[in-house]
Amino acid sequence: MSLSPMTLPLTGPQMELSDHIQTSQVENVRVTCPLMPPITGTLCVSSHHLLLSALPEGDEDHDGERLELWLLHRAVDSVEKSVQNIVRFRSKEIVEGSEGKTGSGSITLKCKDLRVIQLEIPSMEATLNIARSVQALLHCSKSQAGSARHRCEKDEALLDAALLGQLPGFIIHTGPSNNAKQVTSEEEGAERQAGYWRVLHRPLERGRALQDSLVRLVSACYEPALEINRWLSKLQASRWMSHVKEALGAAGLTAECMERKGGCVLVQGKEGTDTTLLVTSLTQLILSPDCRTFDGFQDLIERDWLQAGHPFQLRCAHSGWSQSRAQHEAPLFLLFLDCCWQVARQFPFALEFSEKLLCILAEHAYSSEYGTFLCNNEKERCLYEVQDRTHSLWVFLNDNKKQLKLLNPMYEQNPLVIWPSVEPQSLQLWAGFFLQYLLPHEHTILARKRMVEIIKTSQEPLDNSQISQS
Repeated sequence: MSLSPMTLPLTGPQMELSDHIQTSQVENVRVTCPLMPPITGTLCVSSHHLLLSALPEGDEDHDGERLELWLLHRAVDSVEKSVQNIVRFRSKEIVEGSEGKTGSGSITLKCKDLRVIQLEIPSMEATLNIARSVQALLHCSKSQAGSARHRCEKDEALLDAALLGQLPGFIIHTGPSNNAKQVTSEEEGAERQAGYWRVLHRPLERGRALQDSLVRLVSACYEPALEINRWLSKLQASRWMSHVKEALGAAGLTAECMERKGGCVLVQGKEGTDTTLLVTSLTQLILSPDCRTFDGFQDLIERDWLQAGHPFQLRCAHSGWSQSRAQHEAPLFLLFLDCCWQVARQFPFALEFSEKLLCILAEHAYSSEYGTFLCNNEKERCLYEVQDRTHSLWVFLNDNKKQLKLLNPMYEQNPLVIWPSVEPQSLQLWAGFFLQYLLPHEHTILARKRMVEIIKTSQEPLDNSQISQS
């Protein structure tokens, strides 16, 4: 939801989507959303957005200026509705003119970026119609699944060619634990014959288990009035921090095999578009100073996630609110961004970009007015002409004014490898994302402002009087 309308991407035929809109406009709708005062105004349902046009409540200085709040249907993860019939009886007869117009209702929209938005609607019928419309329009925005990748029959020849008969080779297998024994047994037989390859198994969750972990974490974060010990117990039970530890550990192992042992590394998983991309992209962040720059990090995501074929449309169909049991959903990209935040927290000078960029990427991976994360692979993006029919998120992020807000003011170029710790005391919950709508932001805004002022002051040259005094 933004405070002003943005340029919208082109889509398919409007008529097909508009068929799902049962009520297009309702007056006197009250909207409550995090970190903003409640507002009341006109709610409109379009083919792609919910739009509320309103005046802020209790604001005498608005000078008649109306707010326009926009919410993509695709940004909604879960729709919950509640209606109340308030028909009043007088002398055992319905009040004249009340038929069909009585009742009221509320809709709770739980968004993929973890916002909870409440709509209070003065009509039971409109409440039901809008809830059904929004649910039908989340589903219509999805693309079809792409085809799965299959193992190449010439894998063994490619492995031998990669070694060139000189370097040690390491296969880091990220497949499920229940397949570890079988995979290791099969691969060790082949490696003994080649004489160079060593298999290291680091299982990483990639499917329903990872999605369930995110759902449990969000549930714990938003459960009201939790006592601290119970909150910590729920956090541990979600196993999200365990997934963070395992992903960073696998990347650290890969980096160690390359940097300290001078080896050639193959990262292998059930498919080459999920945990393999998670490990290889984190490994590059550890090893390469270029990937820690603002531009380099964008190139890393474009190259190792988008062009490599991570199926964003399938994996990011729902976020942490959904109780869907779909097999294809898994927050692997969100886990990658969380791991990047852990690295940034441990090495506050090493990354040129700030936490804000990571939050924006998480939001747009799940719902976006830009086409960058649409579809499941490059083939689908070409088929739907995404590049020609939508705007790029990278263009928006690289605007000079926007970029200044996303840079790390403490950044210092570091040519060395950085080695993140995976010890429990070194990892923390990413509060800036998971608790962003539960905690006030004023202190972080003031802290960043003060940090920028201190850095600017320290970089200013000393005048003659200061030099003589020193």
